[in-house]
Amino acid sequence: MAELSVKLANLTLDNPIIPASGTFGFGYEFAELYDINILGSISVKGTTKEPRLGNPLPRIAECTDGLINSVGLQNPGVDKVLSEELPKLRQVYSKPIIANVSGFSPEEYAYTAERLDSDSSVGIIEVNISCPNVRCGGIAFGTDKQNAALVTKAVKAATKKPVFIKLTPNVTDITEIARACEAEGADGLSLINTLLGMRIDLKTKKPVIANKMGGFSGRAILPVALRCVWQVYEAVNIPIIGMGGISTPENVIEMMLAGATAVQIGAENLINPTVCRDIIQALPATMEKYGITDLSSIIGGAH
Repeated sequence: MAELSVKLANLTLDNPIIPASGTFGFGYEFAELYDINILGSISVKGTTKEPRLGNPLPRIAECTDGLINSVGLQNPGVDKVLSEELPKLRQVYSKPIIANVSGFSPEEYAYTAERLDSDSSVGIIEVNISCPNVRCGGIAFGTDKQNAALVTKAVKAATKKPVFIKLTPNVTDITEIARACEAEGADGLSLINTLLGMRIDLKTKKPVIANKMGGFSGRAILPVALRCVWQVYEAVNIPIIGMGGISTPENVIEMMLAGATAVQIGAENLINPTVCRDIIQALPATMEKYGITDLSSIIGGAH
């Protein structure tokens, strides 16, 4: 019998499949389509200290094998997430979740993480460091190792839950950022966040997205994500959640061979809302096809 369970920080997941933050809402919406308790965990929508309306429209541009989005962290704020969204999710999902945190200063990250730490359903705090640092001219926290380290240190001091830092690929050397986060106590890493991309409308001769550029995701970015996971696995000694372009059980195995302990599935949820369930159901047969009996045994197996 195929063994799908994996150990992620102090959590044992029934399987490594996790819907990625921003592509699965707060989870309960998908419970109308299938029993979401089949999932290993859920990374819920990115949460900030204050409510955010997000960026101006249009926010989405289609691409070959992917899409560009510039939603702008639209969310109801941490108070409502704790009082309304997470209780709704608990009614339909019984496993620990991953709470995704965003902010515009180390203090904001720490505040939101500390608030979410109090919720018993939160198993891991995932920190999105692709946000702009308002004190440093808008440079994303994740593109500078000192800024990444500052956020990691602040969040670690604010929570007792395991902290996973979500890394951006929009850097020269992702391993430098990964090592800086590990040095400040990160319990794990999530990678990759979206690439930076844009589209231009030939009729208007202007960028399609109001913010001009946005996050490029979807099947097309899988090779980049695999490369980043491979490099970071070689550079650190903490677990990795791999993501970026995953759409099949074969992609899951490939990502785990590169070094991921678990995976998140993002843009594919917007194409096929049952993709996570479908992959979980197909994994045992795919494992058998490639002579794999225990998924944990293949983590980093390609190195």
